[in-house]
Amino acid sequence: MSKNLIAVSLLIALTSGTAAAAETSPQMIQPLLPQITAWRRDLHQHPELGNHELRTSKLVAAELKKLGFEVRTGVAHTGVVGILKGGKPGPKLAIRADMDALPVTEEVDLPFASKAKGEYLGKEVGVMHACGHDAHTAMTLGIAAAMAKVRKDLPGEVMFIFQPAEEGAPAGEEGGAPLMVKDGVFKDFKPDAVFGMHVVSALPVGTVALRPGGAMASSDTFRIVVHGKQSHGATPWKGIDPIVTAAQIVTNAQTIVSRQLDLNQDPAVVTFGVFNGGQRFNIVPDTAELQGTVRAFDEGMRQHALASLKTIAEHVAAAQGATVETQIPLSADSSNPVNTNDPALTARVRASLETALGKEHVQEAQRWTASEDFPHFGRAIGVPSVYFFVGATPAGVDPATAPTNHSPKFFVDEGALAVGSAGMLQAALDYLHHAE
Repeated sequence: MSKNLIAVSLLIALTSGTAAAAETSPQMIQPLLPQITAWRRDLHQHPELGNHELRTSKLVAAELKKLGFEVRTGVAHTGVVGILKGGKPGPKLAIRADMDALPVTEEVDLPFASKAKGEYLGKEVGVMHACGHDAHTAMTLGIAAAMAKVRKDLPGEVMFIFQPAEEGAPAGEEGGAPLMVKDGVFKDFKPDAVFGMHVVSALPVGTVALRPGGAMASSDTFRIVVHGKQSHGATPWKGIDPIVTAAQIVTNAQTIVSRQLDLNQDPAVVTFGVFNGGQRFNIVPDTAELQGTVRAFDEGMRQHALASLKTIAEHVAAAQGATVETQIPLSADSSNPVNTNDPALTARVRASLETALGKEHVQEAQRWTASEDFPHFGRAIGVPSVYFFVGATPAGVDPATAPTNHSPKFFVDEGALAVGSAGMLQAALDYLHHAE
């Protein structure tokens, strides 16, 4: 039996104990699963970097038009939006999927493995769907197809958002969810809620997880440039050493989390990922550059961390006779807010997932210090949103040791396609039919 049929059989078995007059979401997804799988494999084999999802967006738009959707293209460069109008009055819902891949060379032995190349930071790189956005796009197309089949009995309207550049736009460009909002994605359609999902290696296939409140952290990128005074390495007292100063900034910044923030309240992270300074072993340079990220689950803690980082940089530099140029955060477009699940809506989505998959297959998600630009959609128009995780690690593999999202060895068990599609479809149908 193929992996896809196993997944479908699992879902039918999970829902066989629940009586329903209409088809269950797993039953609605079952005939579409071969096509969902084919879409996913095609997209996986032809990944594209952010703001360059030309082939992907063309495929998505074509499939939505076949379904009779109102289709808008070119939103935030390559974004696609499809509107499905039901046959009955009801609420409006948005479902979002991201389309972009990463500058990663694939190391998974698959018949549809990516051999694609692209340009990133001026260099040719391998390109891979190392975060599972191919699965998100394929599943959401499948959900759109399933809902189109019942459109005459469907209350309300659904907006399907296929977003580019979730992983970040190319240097010097805008992109992602903030640009879709700026480009007026909700100009003529304001949803009452926004749903999203993500495949993850941290969960076994067959399971989903969600939590009310902060599900994923905020993220702020920062840049600090220390300006000193060049000197010979043999006579450092004649200069002002920006490397030593930058090192002290890194060291002192560790006290932001460990000594300033109330970790009984929520976790937070301050990480330096770039430290550049100097070109020769015996020359004290003029400048040193630091870059990094701040993560938090509470807006007050987030702002405290950013302000403290700036204060530490300025005061440490002053103590050494140096100056600093700070971009904390780097820019508004480089920041993502906390991905917060509305508690009441989360309870409703959890019930839908339990209906579709079985209660024992729905877990309470741990907070994840990774970030997403998904919350920009709900925040832009002041409506609740829910984001849940779909297990992608094969049975028999420990999720704790499985290659993580963004790894060149990241692997999605295709059983996740049935699980995620059925779960999101059930959540969407329940929301539309039982709006409060």
